[in-house]
Amino acid sequence: MARHPDELVFLPLGGVGEIGMNLGLYGLGPRRDRTWLAVDFGIAFEAQDAPGVDVIFPDISYLEEERASLAGIVITHAHEDHFGALIDLWPRLRVPVYATAFTANLVMAKLAGEPGAEPVPITRVTPGKRFNVGPFDVEYINVTHSVPESHALAIRTPLGTVLHSGDWKLDPTPVLGAPTDVARLQEIGREGVLALVGDSTNAMREGRSPSEAEVARELAEVVRTAPGRIAFTTFSSNVSRLRSIALAAQASRREVVVIGRAIRRVLDVAGELGMLEGLPPFLEEEAYQHLPRNKVVALVTGSQGEPRAALARVATEEHRNFVLDRGDTLVFSSRAIPGNEVAINRIVNTMIARGVRVITDRDRLVHVSGHPRRDEMREMYEWIKPSIAVPVHGEAMHLAAHAELAREMGVPIVKVIGDGDVLRLAPGPVEKIDEVEAGRIYRDGSLIGNLEAMGVPGRRRLSFAGHVAVSVVLDSRGEIAVDPEIELTGLPLADRHGRPFQESVMDSVLGALGSIPRPRRRDPEVVREAVRRAVRAGVASAWGKKPNCAVLVSVL
Repeated sequence: MARHPDELVFLPLGGVGEIGMNLGLYGLGPRRDRTWLAVDFGIAFEAQDAPGVDVIFPDISYLEEERASLAGIVITHAHEDHFGALIDLWPRLRVPVYATAFTANLVMAKLAGEPGAEPVPITRVTPGKRFNVGPFDVEYINVTHSVPESHALAIRTPLGTVLHSGDWKLDPTPVLGAPTDVARLQEIGREGVLALVGDSTNAMREGRSPSEAEVARELAEVVRTAPGRIAFTTFSSNVSRLRSIALAAQASRREVVVIGRAIRRVLDVAGELGMLEGLPPFLEEEAYQHLPRNKVVALVTGSQGEPRAALARVATEEHRNFVLDRGDTLVFSSRAIPGNEVAINRIVNTMIARGVRVITDRDRLVHVSGHPRRDEMREMYEWIKPSIAVPVHGEAMHLAAHAELAREMGVPIVKVIGDGDVLRLAPGPVEKIDEVEAGRIYRDGSLIGNLEAMGVPGRRRLSFAGHVAVSVVLDSRGEIAVDPEIELTGLPLADRHGRPFQESVMDSVLGALGSIPRPRRRDPEVVREAVRRAVRAGVASAWGKKPNCAVLVSVL
């Protein structure tokens, strides 16, 4: 039997057509016998259409089927949308994981805070040294981003080299770490690159992203001129930003207090790796109330409006150690991840109404993106000169803008694909050749599953029209033994005429029971369905919405 020829394919299971949840697969070999390399294993955050859900993961059902052919998982950097799914989903795969020290240590720190979580063994990688993962020759290349130790990947195969950009920008003056390794990228471009699979986040923005050093100067000025307490909220993984804030506080003779576990965890990891040298100690949150108002700077978790983070609890005055009052300053040294704008604006408005001065990147240069704008992307294309461009890491509008830029730069083949699309990179025509299952699964408390398994559709219905619970007890003759019990959740108190809904529902229940011939009342299913229908119809008549309704029937 003739063996099918080897192919090199790219298959994203997350991160294409959306921000976050990054998981890309590279496959090498014949169509029915490929070896796979996974790049990143990320999460998305709370979804507006999934009430109560904590975290969103890519659906890895296909990877589970192909587990025997998965050579390993390579993590580009320590952002949750690139590594956050490891702790929960790695036990389903149990394959080698590769990352640099900061990412590996951050995973270990997270594991320590998850009782019962299974350890994830990670092989620590030295950037610049090539290593093999199955048939893939992988090289980490330093790039600047908003987290330490971010890397692009050169993935070499017998069918060509792919540059997987990861998250990157060109910052000649980073606060922490080395600038993007331009010389190495140029060398790889001269070697010849088959495809660039690249970050699209800022592909709609012309120009260049400002430097982190510019932000550091602005933060120092904010701290120097603020009269009262100052609180900064930022992405907890942005060690450069945390360092800049600490230096600004030191220059103004203020102490830095950490409010929130996520920032404390990152600072602990960064300290172990020598990234906080020259800084005074970061104080625990209990110190906040005991420091003079003009001598404190707070680092606060919750820049995305997360309801359980410290900042949201401050906004609702529920935090036991941290308050902001009239005359204090709150700085959002961050940007809103798409979908989080409403939650963030709610906090901003609450703080402003309380007399707190709020500064965002719309007011001053207190944040810069870790992603490249179009001029930086043009430089990358000039260095790499790929034959193929595949935009990733972005919503549809970002992918389209990236594709347009790649064509402008003369890339011969530009392919915009979606999660689940299998794109053949080589040999032969570059085209979509297959499609696999690619969706989302959800962590809800300690459980993981799809929306239906987590009961989310029912929650949506509850949030729309509330719930009515009815308990009916009948005797052996079909007579009502005791008055029905009714519990209303999430319904208005009264109808437009002022009549309590409790009374309206009771009338519906009694009317339904009276309409059932006595011999049929001994059938609980008949009674249950009749009461359910009557209650929903009665409430709809008075309110215009049909509530969820559960009826318990007991026959003595």
